[in-house]
Amino acid sequence: MIKQPAAAAAGLRLRNLMENSAPPPPKGYIHYQHNDACSLSRWNAKESYQFMYEKPWQKVNDFYLDVVNGRRSMSELFEREVRIFTYTVHDGAETIEDCDKPDLMSVRAKDRSGRWARVTFKIRLSYHGSSFDGWQKQPGLNTVQGLIEKSLGKFVDEDKAQMLKEKKLPVDCCVTVAGRTDKGVTALEQFCSFYTWRKDIKTVDIEDAINGVAPGKIRAISVSQVTRDFHPNFSAKWRRYLYIFPFDDENVDDEASQCEKNGLDSDVCHDGRYGELPGVENCGDEIDDYEQTETQTEHKPLSFDVSRVNRLLHHLEGKLLSFRMFARDTKASRNIGPPTECFIFHSRATEAYIRCPKEGTRSRIMCIELVANRFLRKMVRVLVATAIREAAAGADEDALLKLIDATCRRATAPPAPPDGLCLVDVGYAEFDRKNCFIH
Repeated sequence: MIKQPAAAAAGLRLRNLMENSAPPPPKGYIHYQHNDACSLSRWNAKESYQFMYEKPWQKVNDFYLDVVNGRRSMSELFEREVRIFTYTVHDGAETIEDCDKPDLMSVRAKDRSGRWARVTFKIRLSYHGSSFDGWQKQPGLNTVQGLIEKSLGKFVDEDKAQMLKEKKLPVDCCVTVAGRTDKGVTALEQFCSFYTWRKDIKTVDIEDAINGVAPGKIRAISVSQVTRDFHPNFSAKWRRYLYIFPFDDENVDDEASQCEKNGLDSDVCHDGRYGELPGVENCGDEIDDYEQTETQTEHKPLSFDVSRVNRLLHHLEGKLLSFRMFARDTKASRNIGPPTECFIFHSRATEAYIRCPKEGTRSRIMCIELVANRFLRKMVRVLVATAIREAAAGADEDALLKLIDATCRRATAPPAPPDGLCLVDVGYAEFDRKNCFIH
C-alpha cells in the first residue's frame, strides 16, 4: 500500500470537507424599528438614498469648481461678504491678519537654531472634490495628497532625498493635513504643512509647484512659514462644513417649475414603490448594511420644509455629544467613548438660490452650515441625510437628539451624496459666531 504524503492527505481532506459542507446561510439585516408616531411616514434606506441621489448635482459641482478657481464667491449665496484672509510680511516673518492669529503663526528666521532649525511651511489650498478620489494618498488613485506630495518633492532636503533613492522610493514630500476629505468632497480652505531642512526655499516657489500640478482643480491660496509647534490637525480648534442641497426646480422664475417643490419624480415614485435609479443597484457601501426588502407604505411624504430642517439641527448646538450613530466606516476601537464625541458650535439650515450663468437662471437650494471642534467619518453627510428624512416624516424637533441614543446605525439614513459637501475653512483661534454664513 502506497502512503500518500501528509500534505496531499491534508489537501484531500480539506477538499472533501468543502464539497460536503453546506453553503453559509445568507446574511440577514434587520431594519431599526422606529416606534414614534411618524414611523410609517419615514423613508427607508433605499428610498432615502434615491431621494438624495436623484437631485441635479451637476449645478452644485459647477458652482464649487468656479469658487475653487476664484471666478465666484460663497457670498453670492448669502448676500453678505465672507471672511477673507490677508497675509503680510514683517521683518522676514509672514503672518496672518484675520481672526485666526495665534502667536504660533509667525516665526523669525534668526530665532531658529539647533534642532529647531528645520523650516515648516503652512499651505492654505482649495481643490475641487469631484476631480479627485479624495484626499488620502492611495496606490493607483488620483488623490489630492498624492499630487501635493509629488509636487513638493523638489523641496526635500538632500539627506532625505538620498535615503529615498537608496530605498528605490519616489522622492516625494510628506504633508500633514487638517482633515481628510472623502472622494467628491470639495475644500475651499484646507490646511496642510510640511517641513524641510533646506533654507533656500521661497513661499512663492511652493505656490507655483502646487498650482502647476493640476491647474483649475487644485489651487494654493497662500503659503506661510510657521513654527515647528504648528500642526494642521491638532492645532485646529474648529472646522466648518457647508452642504448645498439642490431642489428639483429648474428655474425659480418659471411658475410651472414651482409646482414641483423638492419631490420625487413621478417616474420614480408610483403607488409608494420606487423604481431603480442609474447606479442604485451598485450603491455598495452606502446602503448594503440596510434591509432591502422593507415594507413600503403608500402614503409617504414627498417633500420637506427647510425651516423644519433648521429647527432639527438647531437642537444640536452647544452640546458635547456622541455622534457614533452618525458615523460610518470607523474602527471598532473608536466606536465608543471620547473618540465619538463632538462639540457642535453652530448648526443651521436656510433656503438660498444659486445662479446658473450659462442658462441665465437661478435655482433654489438649501444650505446647511455645520461648525464643530471635530467631525467623525462621513458624519456630516449622514447628519444631512437624516435631518432631511426626519423633516419629511414630520418628526419631533428633537428627533436628531433621540437618534443619538439609538442602538444601531441603521436608525440613521445612508450618507448624502458627497457632491454637495464642502470644507469651507479651519479655525486656529476661538470660534466666533459672527463669521457664520447662516444666522
